[in-house]
Amino acid sequence: MSKKPLILVTNDDGITAPGIRTLIRIMNSIGDVIVVAPDSPQSGMGHAITVNDTLFVRKESIDNGPQQEYSTSGTPADCIKLAKHEILERIPDLCVSGINHGSNASINVIYSGTMSAAIEAGIEGIPAIGFSLCDYSYEACFKPFESYVKSIVLNTLKHGLKKGVVLNVNFPKVDKEDIKGVKVCRQSNANWVEKFDKRINPQGKDYYWLTGEFVNFDKGEDTDQWALENGYVSIVPVQFDLTAYKSIDDIKQWKFNG
Repeated sequence: MSKKPLILVTNDDGITAPGIRTLIRIMNSIGDVIVVAPDSPQSGMGHAITVNDTLFVRKESIDNGPQQEYSTSGTPADCIKLAKHEILERIPDLCVSGINHGSNASINVIYSGTMSAAIEAGIEGIPAIGFSLCDYSYEACFKPFESYVKSIVLNTLKHGLKKGVVLNVNFPKVDKEDIKGVKVCRQSNANWVEKFDKRINPQGKDYYWLTGEFVNFDKGEDTDQWALENGYVSIVPVQFDLTAYKSIDDIKQWKFNG
């Protein structure tokens, strides 16, 4: 009998969020599941790690499932480090992060705790996928995309991923009958045009709320944003080597005087 794959599940919305509970249930149909996730929401934490505070880990029993579960006081990236070095007895065959409540397409991948957890897993040598749904509601419906989650996971376990690559998967906010399929694509050239809403508290001190508008500058039809806007599931292979290789030769021509 073949051994079931060991799957590490995490997220950034917190261990009780509906997205991760859905992902855990799907992963239980595929392999042996270990959950290590934040004990509270950590959205927008990016790749932050805890270095100036203590970290706590607590055993949990939330859904009475076969999985083992642990909540941590740390960030999504902390969860991966704790899982590998303190909780797990062997390296997982796969790490899945999510399902995030909200898009992590385009530039959002930089800010995302969901994707940072997946990237940290990749850095630790664990094949990884981040899943997100373009619906920020706590009551978001994940059911139309469960079969896609399972198919993407099974394909990743079968074919593997190249070293240094993780997958950024986003689901459009559409009904099941309106899903047109899957597009493997590139990250779109888009970003947030931001501003701060300045206010004054009862003590007379200024404070700020970050606001903004997401603007897509990319007209290509091979991008994640185009896929999502047209009813497709988007898959972007993401690499965590940030070297701009095409610029190396240009910068070598600069004259540096010590």
